[in-house]
Amino acid sequence: MGAGFGATGGVGQEIVRQALTAGHQVTAIVRDPARLTVTGAGLDVFRADLAGAEALRPAVTGWDAVSAGLGARSRKHAGDATRLTRTVLDAMEAEGVRRLPAISAAPIGPVPEGDAALDRVARGIVSRIYKDVYADLRAMEAAIRVAVGGTPPKARSPGRADVAHAMLAMVGDATTVKQGVGLASRG
Repeated sequence: MGAGFGATGGVGQEIVRQALTAGHQVTAIVRDPARLTVTGAGLDVFRADLAGAEALRPAVTGWDAVSAGLGARSRKHAGDATRLTRTVLDAMEAEGVRRLPAISAAPIGPVPEGDAALDRVARGIVSRIYKDVYADLRAMEAAIRVAVGGTPPKARSPGRADVAHAMLAMVGDATTVKQGVGLASRG
């Protein structure tokens, strides 16, 4: 099936767990293998610091897709998503891997039609607070593709399991290629 970057994060571990449960082979690319709590048949753990594409090539070779849950753990790490994603993209390009479902954030997408004024105000406040992190995610998205579409109206943040499920489903869905896919839980 694929390789996963950011596999020790909340969504990343859920992607690995669901892929293994579905019977897929998975390579989890991690900086610290001790932080990966998921185990199972079909799992290969590849230790890497994401410093260079050449070191990542063996981890992505032969896979259908690579998933990325890369990003800043805090505001002081703004810039990580773009830097790390470019390294991953370079490794993928060198190995001919073409699919990269990646996690971003709703506030950087277009405001959905029908959002209430209060939702727009809240979105603006959050966007100002996390300005550097969202700028990083915008640059990461630009490195991957042009975002098309947006966030569902009246959206609530989906759970990690739902995000992981959606990312796995996108691997085999040609309609999601080069598309921004908004995901939200029902309110």
